[in-house]
Amino acid sequence: MAACSPADPRRTLYTNATIITVNPDRDIILDGAILVTGSYITAIGKTSDVLDDLKQKPVEQIDLRDRIVIPGLINTHAHLAQSLLRGLAEDLDLHAWLCNAIWPLEAAFEGDDGYVGAKLTIAEMLLSGTTCFLEAMLTHTTGMQNVVRAVEESGMRACLGKLVKPVETNKAVGMTDARDKDVESMSVDAAIEAFEKFDGGCEDRLAVWMALGTPRGNDVTFHAEAAKRAKATGMGLTMHCAEAPKDLEIYRECYTCSPAEFCKQAGIVGPKVVLAHMVNLDLEKDLPVLAETGTSVAHNPSSNCKLGSGIAAVPEMLAAGVNVSLGTDGAPCSNTYDMIREMDLASKLQAGKKQKAGTLPALAVLEMATIRAARALGLEDEIGSLEVGKKADFVVMNPTRIGSACAPWDAGEARNGGISPVTAVVHSCTGRDVEMVVVDGEVLVRDGRLVRETEQELLRAAREATKALRQRSGIRAQGRSAYV
Repeated sequence: MAACSPADPRRTLYTNATIITVNPDRDIILDGAILVTGSYITAIGKTSDVLDDLKQKPVEQIDLRDRIVIPGLINTHAHLAQSLLRGLAEDLDLHAWLCNAIWPLEAAFEGDDGYVGAKLTIAEMLLSGTTCFLEAMLTHTTGMQNVVRAVEESGMRACLGKLVKPVETNKAVGMTDARDKDVESMSVDAAIEAFEKFDGGCEDRLAVWMALGTPRGNDVTFHAEAAKRAKATGMGLTMHCAEAPKDLEIYRECYTCSPAEFCKQAGIVGPKVVLAHMVNLDLEKDLPVLAETGTSVAHNPSSNCKLGSGIAAVPEMLAAGVNVSLGTDGAPCSNTYDMIREMDLASKLQAGKKQKAGTLPALAVLEMATIRAARALGLEDEIGSLEVGKKADFVVMNPTRIGSACAPWDAGEARNGGISPVTAVVHSCTGRDVEMVVVDGEVLVRDGRLVRETEQELLRAAREATKALRQRSGIRAQGRSAYV
């Protein structure tokens, strides 16, 4: 048991839980306790040991008997406003999905639409155990101010990647982006201005990143200049890369190199650089580049499968020393922001692909959603595991319901050959089994309900915004059934 004693008087003791720490030793504490002082974990260990060492009575004590506690999940690739577009772009391959549905819909955002979408997505993420996320492409019409406001009100931890684009994009491959009507507002200067204005806000829960799209024919100089200025400013950098099968062909034909080689030439590599998807790679060329430069990959299994993009070579990346994290992508391509479902699928996909059980075991995908994700965001010293001195970001799971891990869950049996708590969370639970979520020491979800928000009001506002978006854009869901 370890402890420290900062001056902050707010102290809450969580007791009698099974704690999956994801610390360097990957300790799992049975009948464990976490002492939270202010925003930080100040003691963690066996409940009896923590109680014995307490020199000051906590303000509140919460019994988590029969519960499993995990570090807050970190979604390293999410599109916040796209929760308003769920179900409106079904059964389309990536390039048609973008040109014919998503980009026209995003171009039709106006007013508070981005705020409403961000609020809805953040609520869904919190309710399913996500405590931190990287917004992978915050568009001009979504509005940085809208999303910052949503983060502030929610209590969430966030990295917001503001989209930057060259004036002419995608023309070499015949793709039309409806969002280009606002391309002048998506400059590198605009992203740096947003960084200077908002980075470190929301009581230091918010960081501003720069976000780049897939380079489909435009000159490499724009991406190189964006990367250079982002790094000089101290911004994190994220880019969609090698997502669709056609994208690999584009790198070879337009740039005579592989995807990771392009990124290296442009300077889009290194710590605090997250390349999303990376499904269609030249493994022989790309894996050494990613490993040697310390570049992270955000794996999005649901989205990649649904859009027909493929299955990323995650075991090969990990074996080569690449840091791989996990993301959900957006609601129109994965239909959910539930990271627990994403962990389950990520593991099972690789076993099926390799025809070998245990290819990507439960602990490995939990690491991708916690400590590896924190490393990808440059936050490994603050979040991603449950350790003394780190931020109090954690999730309480109730695995005792029928259909979850075990009813009733018996932590004592884990030691005696019973179900592993890691397996219980990854393969038997979903976001609906989340009971409590704590971010920065504050309880944001209690008894499976949002503390700060009214869910029905969020849903009402979202329904109205989605209806208006469909009308303005002219995009309608392509139904295959006859409604009577």
